Amino acid sequence: MGKANHSVAIAFPLAAMVLAMCIEGVLSGQTPEHWPQFRGPGARGVASGPNLPDRWSATENVAWKTDLPGRAWSSPIVWGDRVFLTTAVNLGELEAPKKGLYLGGNRLEPPKVEEERKVICLDLLSGKVLWERSADRGAPRSAIHLKNSFASETPVTDGERVYAYFGNQGLYCIDLAGRPVWSRPFETRAMRNGWGTASSPALEGDRLYVVNDNQEESYLLCLDKRTGEEVWRVARDEASNWSTPLVWRNDQRTEIVTLGSGKVRSYDLEGNLLWWFAGMSSITIATPYADHGLLYVSSGYVGDRHRPLYAIRAGASGDISLEPDQTGNQWIAWCNPQAAPYNPTTLLYDGRLYVLYDRGLVSCYRSLTGEPVYERQRLPDGRHFTTSPWAYDGKVFCLNEDGVTFVVRAGDEFELLHTNELADDDMCMATPAIAGDRLLVRTSARVYCIRQPAAPGAD
Repeated sequence: MGKANHSVAIAFPLAAMVLAMCIEGVLSGQTPEHWPQFRGPGARGVASGPNLPDRWSATENVAWKTDLPGRAWSSPIVWGDRVFLTTAVNLGELEAPKKGLYLGGNRLEPPKVEEERKVICLDLLSGKVLWERSADRGAPRSAIHLKNSFASETPVTDGERVYAYFGNQGLYCIDLAGRPVWSRPFETRAMRNGWGTASSPALEGDRLYVVNDNQEESYLLCLDKRTGEEVWRVARDEASNWSTPLVWRNDQRTEIVTLGSGKVRSYDLEGNLLWWFAGMSSITIATPYADHGLLYVSSGYVGDRHRPLYAIRAGASGDISLEPDQTGNQWIAWCNPQAAPYNPTTLLYDGRLYVLYDRGLVSCYRSLTGEPVYERQRLPDGRHFTTSPWAYDGKVFCLNEDGVTFVVRAGDEFELLHTNELADDDMCMATPAIAGDRLLVRTSARVYCIRQPAAPGAD
């Protein structure tokens, strides 16, 4: 695994650094955009803008690449000209992850190594490390699956601070200059089969929301983002899940949507339960998102026959569960009981909902009705997919664990346009980020900034 080649020190005051970065951005003709959380604005995984890249390799259209220390599957986030990542650096020998492996990967005891959990800030334009901050150091208090890491939760930012969550180890607030603001330890809770944690935090106004579904004491926690103090906590009748909550701003209210194996639940901003329904698979990983007044949720554990994909209307209250023979009701616009993927979150783009399955199949449905457009088309030699797909410029991008991205034309016909391949040592499980005309792909060894040359005559 590669080691970062950088200096940690900040060479000059923050104000001067920000000014210099802004000047460089203006001179390069860029207007960087924010990508502040997992899957970006609205947790949608969709971007727009001129000259976004659709072809790359380990060397082609690579603006920069920076080796990263440690092991982590958290996604990059971006605010302006800064990229933020988390990682866990083991200070001993740690068993390496293996592509495609699930069976045989259970590890029921914490590894006997010391880990240093870090937040890293990169310059978006150059890939230079601006600062590193050690958030916590010590022996892991919980086990993880061989394919998991101790830094799988994606941080979130409001443009003033970065909130980095490391599951059972704690939550850390750091300002954009790398200075610690507050930290909060978390109780260690056992996860199913020792698989470890992965649900990322969500941010709304002055509050931070964390879902911790485990085998002992599950809850939804609301914190004051300024101090880290608990505002409220709601107990959840759930076992282990890995889904990130969504703050859903619809035309009737703002609510916190949480997915669970037992139930999908939505809460108001004070933690009061608004509505719920049963009918998910026995493991829930995907992140909910919304579009045109509908909320999309999925749960597709590969070991279950019931792997449902739902579209929910805004304004519900109470129990909105479907009857056994139903595929819709007043509040559930439609349900496909066997359409959901296991690890990847689905993607809604231009009125179509794309489903990427872990073994390299792609389906497409009308987002408003659930009507199939095409189903289970195979990506050749696609193998294993954990990363969620993303879209821009009329294309859908599907990145597998081997570092191969399959570029599919968005539309009513399945058409594979081409593939893009990274280096052999690039295992990929983190979902990329998009900022301006740049794509950021985090692998097990490094982060790539992909950017194609500006079109002739462009400013």
